Amino acid sequence: MPNPLAFLVLACAPLVVMALFGRLPKDRALIWAVLLGYLFLPEPPAVFDLPAAPPLTKHNIPALTAFVVLLWRREMSAALLPQSWVGRALVVTFVLSPIPTVLSNTEPVLWGTVGLPALGVKDAIALTVQQFLLILPFLMARQFLASGGAQRELLKALVIGGLVYSVLMLVEVRLSPQLNMWIYGYYQHFFGQSIRFGGYRPVVFLYHGLWVAFYTLMAVTAAWGLWRLSPGKHGPRLLLAALWLTLILFMAKSLGSLIFFVVVAPLVLIAPVKMQVRIAILIGLVALTYPILKGAGLIPQEALLSRAAAIDPDRAASLRFRFMNENTLLERAYLKPFFGWGSWGRNHILDPLTGFILTVTDGRWIITIGVYGWVGFAAEFGLILLPLVLIAREVRLSQGAVSPLVGPLALMLSVNLADMVPNATLTPLTWLICGALTGYAEHLRAARLKAAPATQRAGLKWRPVIR
Repeated sequence: MPNPLAFLVLACAPLVVMALFGRLPKDRALIWAVLLGYLFLPEPPAVFDLPAAPPLTKHNIPALTAFVVLLWRREMSAALLPQSWVGRALVVTFVLSPIPTVLSNTEPVLWGTVGLPALGVKDAIALTVQQFLLILPFLMARQFLASGGAQRELLKALVIGGLVYSVLMLVEVRLSPQLNMWIYGYYQHFFGQSIRFGGYRPVVFLYHGLWVAFYTLMAVTAAWGLWRLSPGKHGPRLLLAALWLTLILFMAKSLGSLIFFVVVAPLVLIAPVKMQVRIAILIGLVALTYPILKGAGLIPQEALLSRAAAIDPDRAASLRFRFMNENTLLERAYLKPFFGWGSWGRNHILDPLTGFILTVTDGRWIITIGVYGWVGFAAEFGLILLPLVLIAREVRLSQGAVSPLVGPLALMLSVNLADMVPNATLTPLTWLICGALTGYAEHLRAARLKAAPATQRAGLKWRPVIR
């Protein structure tokens, strides 16, 4: 269990966020508030669980505080929702999806002698507020991180955070993941999963070693992107930072993040921004095909297992375990396909005697489908894919210059979407990048539409009218 220091640090987080907004411009303050909270605050079960409210955790306390500060200073625009009707529909569906979920789950769930409660009005309110808190970084980033300067600050913050975290990661690579235990009094996951390739996989203050590896991948991508776009005196420093973080990424011992790095790094280094955005959309669309094909029963599981067994029997066993759980959870989800089972673990299979959960949810997609159904899945994953589509359209249509920083951010978001298939790596940083790209796409569209009439008048020629 968390020690008193864990709760004290969590309680002091709003003070730190307010201090950041008092000393920094609002774009930098927002970035550092979310980033510092994500990297250094304690993970659940260190939460403030208030009655009839969603748990207050490291994932929503910094964003909620930032939102309140911006409202107090009257700097939040009244146009909180995206400009496109698709974006607005997705946001509204995402936030309000718990209401139909609760309305379709008004009966208790029984497993032998074990029962899970029916959902009611309090659950609808708590889950709706939870969804709103989850998406707050997106809504704020869309307003305050839409410029090229804010994008550069976001990339710089990711690199600096990665460099600081690299020192802590090296400590845990050498001594095993102990920092969270030493400081906050508990280990946040199963210790056995931190042992890889004859050594240790660092966890630091995040949920799992895979989360640490993926954040390192984001920092590496940001470092190489900044190095390419920053000639001059800062070039050597950024090159050293990129090389160092690349080494740290290998020491994080995550095969998935290494595969993403092999795909993304060459694009960040040599590809033009248009190609980076196009490939980002391709990665995102390919990632979405797995849940859809899996839901339709079109994944060739046995063929994949045979190929995996030929490479590594242990990996094949892990993949078989994942397939078994996904199949079981999907069968459960089919009973309530549109709006899901809601909270309290109702989407799981429980032991009828002990009440222990017997199923394992790894990928974010299967969690979302089980809890909020395919409607919730479409809203959540559609919101993450939407900025990639909007950016690609504006990069293709805009006549003016497009910030080259868009490329690395789009690639980060796309591989995050892909990583949400095997893992649940949806973090506040995901929503921060998503909002920044959405806001920038909206600015590009506004500039394009403003310039369009003048351009059309300049190129207007007489043509006969055909009736």
